Amino acid sequence: MIDAGSTGSRIHIYKFNNCFSSPSFEYEEFQMTQPGLSSYAADPRGAARSLDVLLNRAVRIVPKELQHCTPVAVKATAGLRLLPGSQSADILREVEKRLRERYPFQLPDKDDEGVYAWIMANYLLDTIKASTPADTPTYAMLDLGGASTQIVFEPTFSSSSSSSSKQKTLEEGEHKYELNFGGRTHTLYQHSYLGYGLMRARRHVHVLVDFMASLRVQSEREKEEEVVGNPCLARGTKRVVEIGGESGEGVTRNVTMSGDEIGSFEACQRVVQLVLAKDAICETKPCSFNGVYQPSLLDSFPHGKVLLLSYPTSMTASSPSSPPHPPEFFTLNAQDKLGIRKAIQMKYI
Repeated sequence: MIDAGSTGSRIHIYKFNNCFSSPSFEYEEFQMTQPGLSSYAADPRGAARSLDVLLNRAVRIVPKELQHCTPVAVKATAGLRLLPGSQSADILREVEKRLRERYPFQLPDKDDEGVYAWIMANYLLDTIKASTPADTPTYAMLDLGGASTQIVFEPTFSSSSSSSSKQKTLEEGEHKYELNFGGRTHTLYQHSYLGYGLMRARRHVHVLVDFMASLRVQSEREKEEEVVGNPCLARGTKRVVEIGGESGEGVTRNVTMSGDEIGSFEACQRVVQLVLAKDAICETKPCSFNGVYQPSLLDSFPHGKVLLLSYPTSMTASSPSSPPHPPEFFTLNAQDKLGIRKAIQMKYI
């Protein structure tokens, strides 16, 4: 599995024992390379070649007699999808071409974005195995990336609900995913909120704050120090941010933002509400934000087991330029199930 994120590409090489009703995890190998595919916007072939160091690691690890039946998937995040024009498609085309021409692995046809993380977490937490009791609730996954956020969960609906306002079933659409795993069928809701990852959402906040500042009268301090007040910065702090070039084109400029006078949670929350477009038209109800249909977690996911993931391995790197060396509790050790649970539940709410 190659995770082509906005800040770098990572390969996860998993070994499973498939001799039983449910796959049994044995071990994982991990390696990271930087920069990410989106950094090669003008060089699609260079983007494809950047994955060689990861794929060559897989060739060395996977037994030669099993390579032809070992699936490989390249999952590019929103950092790549946000490239203008045909740049993202050109890069993916070159990546696929290089995989088919130079490497012996099997390329799956179906796009299962977001679902893999849900399977990984629920498998490790023993909620979807063949031996798991049928009434065991699964965990929801919220994966905060750099340019997008993915949510995957298994909603449940009560046909006997007396309230006419409550949803009775999951609406049809691209968000609906039927998964057969461990001898059972799971109907999942999945969606990728493009533009709402950690880096991209923060950039949206900065752009909105800068625009709002242009509509109001600046304070004397803002004029004197040539800064823009940003309520989402802590008081006493400043930050230089880049404004412009939202679609990869156009002129960018640096703006110094300060939280000295107006930094506060309440004021920042109002800005975030605007960024989330909570008032957008909701054609299919209920909606989460930006007019996107999503079943209510309170109604359809009442047990509330939600896992939040965001750069759990990358954040342990000693420096941005070197591959991360995760501590022991981040390593998927098949002999230490407690350690696996702790690694995941660090982000549990």
